[in-house]
Formats: sequence, structure tokens, C-alpha cells
Amino acid sequence: MAKNSIRDFSATAASNTDIQSVDIDENCAASGINNAIRELMADLADVNAGTVAMTSPSADSLSTDTISEKTSGSGVTIDSVLLKDGALGSIASAVAAHLTSINGGQIGGNRNLIINGAFEVAQRATSKAHTESAINGYYTVDRFQLLSNAMDQLRVTQTQSTTSPDGFSNSFGVEVTVAESALAADEILYIQYRAEAQDLQHLAYGTSDAKKVTLSFYVRSSLTGKYTVLLYQDDATRSNTQSITINSANTWERKTITFDGDTSGTINNDNGYGLLMNVVLAAGTDFAGTPHTGWGTYNQTDDFAHGDQVNFAAQTGTFFITGIQLEVGSTATEFEHRSYGDELRRCQRYYYKLKPGSTASGYASCNSNNTSRSDAICHFPVTMRSIPTAVETTGVASDYGSLTAGVNVNCNSVPTFVRASLNTSFVRFPYASGSVTTGQAGVIQAKHADSFLAWSAEL
Repeated sequence: MAKNSIRDFSATAASNTDIQSVDIDENCAASGINNAIRELMADLADVNAGTVAMTSPSADSLSTDTISEKTSGSGVTIDSVLLKDGALGSIASAVAAHLTSINGGQIGGNRNLIINGAFEVAQRATSKAHTESAINGYYTVDRFQLLSNAMDQLRVTQTQSTTSPDGFSNSFGVEVTVAESALAADEILYIQYRAEAQDLQHLAYGTSDAKKVTLSFYVRSSLTGKYTVLLYQDDATRSNTQSITINSANTWERKTITFDGDTSGTINNDNGYGLLMNVVLAAGTDFAGTPHTGWGTYNQTDDFAHGDQVNFAAQTGTFFITGIQLEVGSTATEFEHRSYGDELRRCQRYYYKLKPGSTASGYASCNSNNTSRSDAICHFPVTMRSIPTAVETTGVASDYGSLTAGVNVNCNSVPTFVRASLNTSFVRFPYASGSVTTGQAGVIQAKHADSFLAWSAEL
């Protein structure tokens, strides 16, 4: 067969006996070689100019480090995802399944279901030393609690710590300063986060489409070993108990856990408890056993903690955690860093602290309803989760007062809560009789730099 173009060349060298009918077989004339080279150069020029098209490879398979599948009109399958002409959705799915960052940074926004996972916000305080046997409540970092029960000797301090891995400024720190001599059956120590139910409706719990979620965080502890991580679904009283292992003492390690979607337990669409997440530091036998696999009905004795987990309360030491992220799917992506202002406003839905920060700074305008009090309406920066039922103060009357008609007046008792809505609170400021004039307007003032008012709508 005459070799009239590159497409006609044979992979068998002996079969290539001419180029454009110029004889290059054994014992051909010397002039044939010259002419054959010229013809070959002309063919290559045609290919370069695009006037002669190359035939596509006819091989029916591709084999590289990531693809080794048959290819045909039906496409190619990569990691169980079909790619073919027109299948843009499939291609996007393949990319999304393995894309954990963009240029080494986070992907998009509003993926993280955890508020204040980097512990930037601590409206209440940055440190709290505990001497009580049962710790219950929010004391330092917003949205996270350190909880305990029935401890005897244990003394612990919780902090918004600056001990943190690269890329983070803060962590939640727990320091045992006096160890518990023996862990009784009813004693526990753990960190808890509570997610609002209506923020979790897209998880589709209680349906066949229930979505997996992946929890990731950075942790550092003076005590190595096994720690329990529990997701608890309050509306259906169901739980999924997993664990992580800290391998090296006093070293930051990133941990990842994927939880299957719960097809049986429904999360109500309301402002109550959605999911509770616990990181267990110590658990007596009333709370530690052999948890069921995956999601199931919660039983305190078996499902709160693994029976072979560490007892962090048994010695002095430190535990730090940060970069907590809970997201839909089975892949842990880079931590979603939000601005401080964004994170603060999310926290203020659950707790709002109004702190002027300096003496004589104002809280709100007020009106004197009689000669011994002024009333003020304080506005919340965001809608609260629920209507507050109290106002927090410093507990010192002289930290508060007013400026009315040019006269400075100090309170003779702490401000009192009158009522509230989701957006405002009515607060009363009492004075000695005759201190103000009925009907006069004024401004409520801080009389001390640490003066504050605060309202809680925590879960």
C-alpha cells in the first residue's frame, strides 16, 4: 500500500517501503532517499498547518495513576463517577468529591454548622477557675460549655487560650490544677456544643435522604489515648458515639470523624435543641460502656462514652481544642474562617453583652417615670433565639447611673429586668427618692469601665 501521508505509515518498520510513491526499499537509488526526506518534510508541514488531520488514537483504554477504565461512547468511570460528553453534572460531582480546598484555602462559605469553632468570641470572660463539684453553664467562650458532675477534689480552669495551631489565634483550653483522686461512677467531665434545630433541616434526618456529616478539629492534650466524641439528637433521643485517639502529648493533631445520616430520628423545625456534640474528657461507669454502632436509641450507661476512654481528670494537665467544623458530606474541607464581626453576630443570637467600656459612656436613652427611677429600652443587635427572662449585671449598684437634665445620679441598687421581646429589653434603674425629676429624659450611663448589661437566650 502506498504511503501517501503520515496516517498511512506502519508501526512495522519493514512495511514502510515508500513515501508518496518514492521508493525507499532496500537497495533503492540514492536520489530516492533525498526525495523521500523532502516528501516527509512536506507531510509534516501539512500536519502543522492543519491541512492534514491526524487520526484519533483507537486504543480503548487509558491508564494513569488515577484513571484505568474502558473508554467508549458510554464514557469513562473515575472513582465510581461516570464522565462522558454532556455529563457536566457528573464531572462536577467527581471534582466536588475530592476537592477539599481551593489554592490551599477554604471553599465557599456557610458550610460550617458550628458557631465560634475558632473560639474568637468570648463575651463573658477569657478565663474561669472552678471550685464547684458540678460545673453547669457558659463562662468563657461563646456557644461552648465545660460541664461536670459530682466531682470531689477536681479543680479546673477553662480559658479562651492563645495556645493554637498555625492559622488560628485561639483555642478552648481546659486545665486541671487539682486532680480527682478517684473517678466515681457518677462523675463526668466534658465539653459540649448545642446546635439549634431549625439550622439543621437540610440534613434531612428521619428520612431516607439523611445526609452524612463530617466533624473535624485540631486537638492538643497532655494525656494521650482515646477520647469519646458523641452526637446526640435530642428530639428523638438518639445518639452516635465515635472516638478519636491522641497520639502524641502536647502536640497539635487534626482529627476527622464522619457520621452517617440518621434515617430514623427527626430533628424538629424549631428553635430548640438540634444536635448536641460532646467531647468527653472523663466518665465514670454510670456514663461509660459499649456504645451501639452508628445511630440508635440513646442509653446513658453505654452510649455517653466508651468504657476504655482516658480519664483526663486523674492528673494535672492541659487540653486544647480549636478549628471545630461540622459540615455536610464525607469529606473534611479546610476550616471555614469567618470574620470576627460575622462570628460575633451569630453568637449574639444566644447571648448579648452590652458593655460601654468606659466611665460615663451611655447604654441607652431613658425616661424618669418618678423621682426614684429611670426606665430604658435596650435594643439587641440581632434577633434573639428566644425571649430573655432576666438581665445580667455586675452586681454592684454604683456601676450604673444616669445623666438627666445635666445631673449625674448613681443607682442605689442594681438595674432590674422588667420585660423583653426578641429584639428589645425594658430595664429599670433605681435611685434614692428625689434624685431625678418625673418626666425628664436622660441617658443611662456606665459608672465603671467594667459595667455591663447582658441577656441570655442560650440553648
